[in-house]
Amino acid sequence: MRLIERYFYKPAFWQKGLALLLLPFSFLYCIIATIRRKIAIFKDFQIPIVSIGNLVAGGSGKTPFIIEIAKDYKNFAIISRGYKRKSKGLLIVSQEGQILISQKEAGDEAYLIAKMAKNATVIVSKKRDLAIQKAKELNCKMILLDDGFRFKFKKLNILLKPKLDPYFRFCIPSGLYRENPSLYKSADILALEGIDYKREVEIINPTERMLLVTAIANPSRLEEYIPNIVGKLIFKDHAQFNIPYLISETKKHNATSLLITQKDEVKLQECPIPLSIMELKLWIDPQIKEKIRHYIGSYA
Repeated sequence: MRLIERYFYKPAFWQKGLALLLLPFSFLYCIIATIRRKIAIFKDFQIPIVSIGNLVAGGSGKTPFIIEIAKDYKNFAIISRGYKRKSKGLLIVSQEGQILISQKEAGDEAYLIAKMAKNATVIVSKKRDLAIQKAKELNCKMILLDDGFRFKFKKLNILLKPKLDPYFRFCIPSGLYRENPSLYKSADILALEGIDYKREVEIINPTERMLLVTAIANPSRLEEYIPNIVGKLIFKDHAQFNIPYLISETKKHNATSLLITQKDEVKLQECPIPLSIMELKLWIDPQIKEKIRHYIGSYA
């Protein structure tokens, strides 16, 4: 577990002290988030919107959750911010499964969604309302909204609650919450990891000496799925990879392949090193899927 993860999940004594010193900033952050939610204008876009969100920053499983839900529908859009992408404004990443732009333009998560959700039109935009309007112009009949809980739209709110809770129930920076944790009560559907949705991982193309390379949030959650490996290279969430550096480290560890997640794979499409991929599938409680179907079906 990295130092930053220990601070939020298993803090040492000095880290607890630091968190308490930062409490005034956490309270201010929470107040601002609450005010923004209160003063936001309610919008009804006249289209069924299913929002998949979380209160804890990073690593709750929104992307695989969206990909799994997307399998049940056609003629719909998935809307995301496209975090850490090398582009600005509104972009159509894919249209009905046909990918139109590069991974760097789309962002790693949006590109992965476009690659996996072949029935979907994927749009990235910081301004979600513009993306929703664009989806309607493209004759999409339903929308899956990535990380949309904080937006005051007419929608079905699904909140994912990860298996591991942060040590402190405070907002950033003393804790890891992006809004008041009491907002869990306001979700239309509260999905608990390990109960309402579960991760299933299979390693594709395993080799004898795998070197773990990843740039995801909370990489410690991979631990239960990792077999024997020769080393770990952990990068900041959404980081781009330096291929010459990876080649050097592969030789240094005498590795026969890089062990990576699907999110990392989209950034390593031109990597000459053999890749062993941790293929993630998500099981979702059928009752949750039925509630989503009911919401969409009853919207008209």
